[in-house]
Amino acid sequence: MVPWLGGALWGGAALVVAVGLAFGRRQNRAPALGGAISRAKQLWLIWAVYAWFVLAPLFALTPGLSSATQATLLVFAVSMWLRGGVELVMLYVTRNWRPPMGMAHDVFTAALLVVGLGFILRQPPAPMVAAEAWGRSLVVVLLVSMALETGYAMAFHRAVEGRTTGDDGVWFATADEPRFRRVNRVTAWANVPLYAYVLALLLWTAVAP
Repeated sequence: MVPWLGGALWGGAALVVAVGLAFGRRQNRAPALGGAISRAKQLWLIWAVYAWFVLAPLFALTPGLSSATQATLLVFAVSMWLRGGVELVMLYVTRNWRPPMGMAHDVFTAALLVVGLGFILRQPPAPMVAAEAWGRSLVVVLLVSMALETGYAMAFHRAVEGRTTGDDGVWFATADEPRFRRVNRVTAWANVPLYAYVLALLLWTAVAP
């Protein structure tokens, strides 16, 4: 493991967690654009931002990864960074973001990951180093996260009846509304293995030679 890379992964995690917690406090403390956010959704947002925008592109630089695994992670990261930029503009500037747009991108990005996995698995058999094993597992976890995000977006879109645009648009599931109870519960349970995986990967980077 390149010394600066491990530090960047841990530092990026600390930064995303700090910003994510501050964002949640701001949303819940006073009326804010998009509305309040539940703790489960706040933790999911933190995990997703870190895994998609920080972990994927940085881990792609890890020595020992095959070219197919590296390319898959980088293509995923580029897709998410492009989506993130567009979504932020549509949320905070034009205020016309709709969940089906995100769902379409989730499906597209999941397809990219599936294609990438196909190339990864077609590589000639060879002794697999730990970095490659972690890289492959990360691709699978990212694919799972795309499925989760699609399901969350579908449930949220139904719950708010499409009311996500304009100054009064709802962007997040709140903690106390019955219509969000099920999606919050599912999200809370799904967060546990997702966080455990990322923590295990980060711990590996701390001890990897």
